[in-house]
Amino acid sequence: MIQNDTIITIAVDALGGDDAPRVVLEGVEQALALDSALHILLTGPAEVVEPFAASNTRVEAVSTSEAIAMDEHPAQAVRRKKDSSIVVGCKLVKEGRAQGFFSAGSTGACMAAATLYIGRIRGVARPAIVSVLPAPAGPVVLTDIGANADVKPDYLVQFAQMAAVYAERICGIDAPRIGLLNIGSEDSKGSQLAQEAHRLLAKKLPGFKGNVEGTDLFGGDFDVVVTDGFTGNVVLKTIEGTVSTLFGLLKEALTATTIRKLGASLVMSGLRDLKKTFSADEVGGAPLLGVAGSCIIGHGSSSAHAIASGIAATTACVRAEVPRQIAESID
Repeated sequence: MIQNDTIITIAVDALGGDDAPRVVLEGVEQALALDSALHILLTGPAEVVEPFAASNTRVEAVSTSEAIAMDEHPAQAVRRKKDSSIVVGCKLVKEGRAQGFFSAGSTGACMAAATLYIGRIRGVARPAIVSVLPAPAGPVVLTDIGANADVKPDYLVQFAQMAAVYAERICGIDAPRIGLLNIGSEDSKGSQLAQEAHRLLAKKLPGFKGNVEGTDLFGGDFDVVVTDGFTGNVVLKTIEGTVSTLFGLLKEALTATTIRKLGASLVMSGLRDLKKTFSADEVGGAPLLGVAGSCIIGHGSSSAHAIASGIAATTACVRAEVPRQIAESID
């Protein structure tokens, strides 16, 4: 574990996000204010990054001449635009100038650039993205949530290994209990992929506790839930959409009449705290596990606070030496 007062250098994509570069610059300022040992390498156009770096002693400008848009084909854009803010940010990690990379830009481009330029950890077949769900009994680490739509059973074993390391090092969960997302709790349920994955997980991972159904995600019996990227992404977005809809309906119901508004004032503080628990701004981004450096991918609609949270999450992965721990686990 790297000490909190050790200088950590993070490469940050100034062009990442719908409201970049403004929110990124504001987020960097917030992150620097919260962490006195943080140093930033800011990648982006010279007219954006150089003036900002000139007024911030812990920011170094790394000028780039290209940008990858959200609607571009990720792999093609990464190969074609080698001087883009995303690619250069990943190269800085590969070269050792930065220990981690954060971007709220194209998820696909970040994944492609990190895999191509930072490189996979030896033995890792496919990197995976994780998300931490705020369950009542404690956080649940869900993986994969979008990096790998098509998987093999042994990929799921590695996803579980990597997510278990993240659960231990970042979430503070000792001996995480691992579950396979499936349509039934019995080991004979599910597709051929699920049944074979169950067999391998039971054979290779002591922490594997069996299948977990969608209704049991927040039940407190599992700390890590593993699935393919297609299913994981649908699950995550369904949860996000449901939470957003429920809070909207609750607000509408509580403000429908004057009497209800008076009652709502008594519980509003608690509801705000609850909504904050599910807010992506607090998490900051999703870690890409399996590459040889810390890489966090933020949401495209990130606010300045979300950017700061994402940079903090990247720094936390560096300090906890998550890539090294994953390498030892896979080895």
